[in-house]
Amino acid sequence: MTRRAQGFTLVEVLVALLAMSLMAAMAWRGIDALARSREIAQERLTQTTRLQTVIAQWESDLRALQDSHTDLKPLSFDGGGMTLTRQAPDGLQLVVWSLREGSLWRWESPSLRTVGELENQRQLGQQQLAQRNPALRAFDGISGLQLYCFWDNAWSNCLSDGQNGPTRPEAPKGIRLTLQFAGGNGLSGSLVRELEINAR
Repeated sequence: MTRRAQGFTLVEVLVALLAMSLMAAMAWRGIDALARSREIAQERLTQTTRLQTVIAQWESDLRALQDSHTDLKPLSFDGGGMTLTRQAPDGLQLVVWSLREGSLWRWESPSLRTVGELENQRQLGQQQLAQRNPALRAFDGISGLQLYCFWDNAWSNCLSDGQNGPTRPEAPKGIRLTLQFAGGNGLSGSLVRELEINAR
């Protein structure tokens, strides 16, 4: 009883310190896991919001589709994306969507008024995309892109051969976009969007 009244032994202090350090380590692990979960959730939310913005822009471009009444078709496809002319406040705009190296890219021209400007801007847009201008990157983590056109009351690949191929002069009545997501970026599977086209 006398020895106990004088205080704790060294062994008791060490055991208490060990117990407290174990509890602190467990608490830190829990806080760290919570912080990482929150960070991952925020990244997913940001990514999903960006994807929604990209799809909304894609739909806006197609809703404003405008025929230039020139040799340049209002909507054309090259296997990796599409080129379109859209209505702008001061004329026409040329827009190019393209899938390159796992990223979806978008380029737009200023407002145009002449056929020559349309042709020049088309070449400029392809050059900008070829140079991988970072400002044009819309979304990362895309492994595949497919476009289907609604012609003659049926869906077909926009690049299908024969009568329904890319040489058709008129714009399709609808577009189906299928995006395949690459693994490891938080999004998996594919996204399909369909939009009715009313080219002016």
